[in-house]
Amino acid sequence: LPGGNLFGILCLYFFAVVGGKIFGLIKIGTLPPLPALLGMLLAGFLIRNTPFVSGIVQINQRWSAALRNIALSIILTRAGLGLDPKALKKLKAVCLRLSFGPCLSETCTAAVFAYLLMHLPWQWGFILGFVLGAVSPAVVVPSMLILQAGGYGVEKGVPTLLMAAGSIDDILAITGFNTCLGMAFSSGSTLYNVLQGVLEVAVGIAAGGILGVFVRYFPSHDQASLSWKRSYFVLGLSMFAVFGSVYFGFPGSGGLCTLVLAFIAGMGWSDEKREVEKIVAVAWNIFQPFLFGLIGAEVSVTSLRPETVGLCVATLGIALVVRIIATFLMVCFAGFNFKEKVFVSLAWIPKATVQAAIGSLALDTARSHQDEQLEKYGMDVLTVAFLAILITAPIGALVIGLAGPRLLQKAQTKHEENEEGAEAGEEPEDCEPS
Repeated sequence: LPGGNLFGILCLYFFAVVGGKIFGLIKIGTLPPLPALLGMLLAGFLIRNTPFVSGIVQINQRWSAALRNIALSIILTRAGLGLDPKALKKLKAVCLRLSFGPCLSETCTAAVFAYLLMHLPWQWGFILGFVLGAVSPAVVVPSMLILQAGGYGVEKGVPTLLMAAGSIDDILAITGFNTCLGMAFSSGSTLYNVLQGVLEVAVGIAAGGILGVFVRYFPSHDQASLSWKRSYFVLGLSMFAVFGSVYFGFPGSGGLCTLVLAFIAGMGWSDEKREVEKIVAVAWNIFQPFLFGLIGAEVSVTSLRPETVGLCVATLGIALVVRIIATFLMVCFAGFNFKEKVFVSLAWIPKATVQAAIGSLALDTARSHQDEQLEKYGMDVLTVAFLAILITAPIGALVIGLAGPRLLQKAQTKHEENEEGAEAGEEPEDCEPS
């Protein structure tokens, strides 16, 4: 009934789906459509801030956190399956540089300006920095898959590089966020908290490797509906990893375990991996409205102060500029031409998924401690996360869609090669180089 938890979840989901569809239909000239996640975010925001509606659409905070974690496990599974092992091996050095350099540069910049402009303590400054430091798989992965399907940047492995580095970038941001969050609310020593962060990474990689090897060989190849069974296993184990890591006190290891699990399992499935990817994409389409609708519903206009919004935008803008410069420097000496370096730098702008998944965790933790000052800091972090999604997701998606075909070299697809070969066989004099 109205005012109940299930009613609130269904209402939010319905309006988030409608909002996403509306934004997907908006087209400006030859520009690609706006990301649907923006409509979902605004739908949740409107539900929370419309006087009559906000009273009847109430969602339990534990349910909200659980749904966000499910969505996070699905998008990380999708990112892990989307990695190309051959291209990753070829680009491993630049992949690591691209994962760590821009994320840490933006995190440190945001932390400094959060301390100077927003007067947050250093620990909370780094919490804010790691929330901002993550790039969005929800925007980057689909955009890169579209470019990859069109053959853009495939020869140099640009789409695979960005998807791989983006996933590792997210893991770094989530691990850093959890470490800083533990330090902000912990009475233990700083060294202990840092060592726990390193241990979480090791546990995540080890658990992901073991589960990934298991899923490669079970269920066996001779079973019916193999792709469906594999999808159930990889998604089920991913959600188990995310929720189990929180339960066992290693919250930073769940995301990394999911990524490693999906990657290792996908390596064993070779060409059959595509069918599993399609099923996982359907699961993401189902849970995407929950993630962005719920994060939009966390932001209340009455709790926002104009000066806070201005300082948040300033911090976000400065951190983004530093990130773009750092990204450009990190892909130097990697065999890319100038246009490809510019594209990689611009493609590293969008923020959405991780900001939605972890942006409100600091606020939830502060609420559980019932400390008004900490709640204020948590609200500032959530506000920056909300504004980051609202500003960078549409700009990033449009930049990738417009710049990709112009800045990246197009490789021929097999279909185009066959067609050209047929034309060359019939009429050699008319055959033109691609």
